[in-house]
Amino acid sequence: MDLAFTQEEEAFRAEARGWLKAHVPSAPLPSLETEEGFAAHRAWEAALAADRWSVVDWPTAYGGRDAGLVRWLLFEEEYYAAGAPGRVGQNGVSLLAPTLFGHGTEEQRARVLPPMARGEVVWAQAWSEPEAGSDLASLRSRAVRTGGGWLLSGQKTWSSRAAFADRAFGLFRSDPDRPRPHQGLTYLMFDLRAPGVTVRPIRRLDGKPAFAELFLDEVFVPDEDVIGRPGEGWRVAMATAADERGLTLRSPGRFLAGAGRLAALWRARGCPDAARRRVADALIGARAYQLFTYAAASRHLDGVSLGPESSLNKVFWSEYDIALTETALDLLGPEGELADTEWAERYVFSLAGPVYAGTNEIQRDIIAERLLGLPKGRR
Repeated sequence: MDLAFTQEEEAFRAEARGWLKAHVPSAPLPSLETEEGFAAHRAWEAALAADRWSVVDWPTAYGGRDAGLVRWLLFEEEYYAAGAPGRVGQNGVSLLAPTLFGHGTEEQRARVLPPMARGEVVWAQAWSEPEAGSDLASLRSRAVRTGGGWLLSGQKTWSSRAAFADRAFGLFRSDPDRPRPHQGLTYLMFDLRAPGVTVRPIRRLDGKPAFAELFLDEVFVPDEDVIGRPGEGWRVAMATAADERGLTLRSPGRFLAGAGRLAALWRARGCPDAARRRVADALIGARAYQLFTYAAASRHLDGVSLGPESSLNKVFWSEYDIALTETALDLLGPEGELADTEWAERYVFSLAGPVYAGTNEIQRDIIAERLLGLPKGRR
């Protein structure tokens, strides 16, 4: 891949930088894991969408700029460098939307994507269950056929954004008689305020409800909210998982900006020798991740689907994030333990990285078996 960007790409970067400089709030928004913060971040999504910056790589018909993958990466770099707020719509934009582009109907895309882009409908991811997290195929929540749709029953847990979100997407067992666990699953969207849905927030170490449990009691979902063909949800979900672990969930812009802020903090603290190597590793790691991501984007643009190599991305960024924030907290000393500082909140969030989107233990199994060709380990 040629990393010398074109004049048009550089012009796009400059336009994004100018817009962000003029619009990023001067003071940080409240945490999006609170009701007040969730509302403030929803309003920020609307501000982005008003000038078509919320989903720059989407087609214009759905609120985007049809800018393509490389310009999306450039925008993300400028976004995080500007210190712009976290994206409350990330589950929808980064996970559900690619699924709809790949497997949804035109009616679904026209109905779901524009309000998602404007932050009017915020989506929660409802995959994990009490006994089905890393081993997603063992899920028990079911979808039973009824007139004009499906009845959903069961329990989902660790559902990100669900405490304040509007709708959710997930997998349900629609044919329990199929011989293998990943068969007979159906991918559905559902309303978190529908009759039969109970949302129970799960509080994080800092007390904020970043996740929730969902209890579903014969929740009606119309046929129009099935993504892909009934019974073939596993194939659709794996496409979502590849996006989650690979290109879209953690763009390199986030880590480039984070490493830059860490280096600034290190200088402000007098350049202590004890942290010199860790800060250097953070800067090198961010740059390496940026180059790896551009290489993956290049292959994607050449028509190569993201496969098990996305597990490499997932293991890297989840462990990198913890190392980065731990270094910052060590530099801050006792001050870093204050719950409402930027670094403290980021550290608490980073601890979940090796667990969500498929645990790193599972990702290493995938790397060993599918990329390195090693035999299956004991399970």
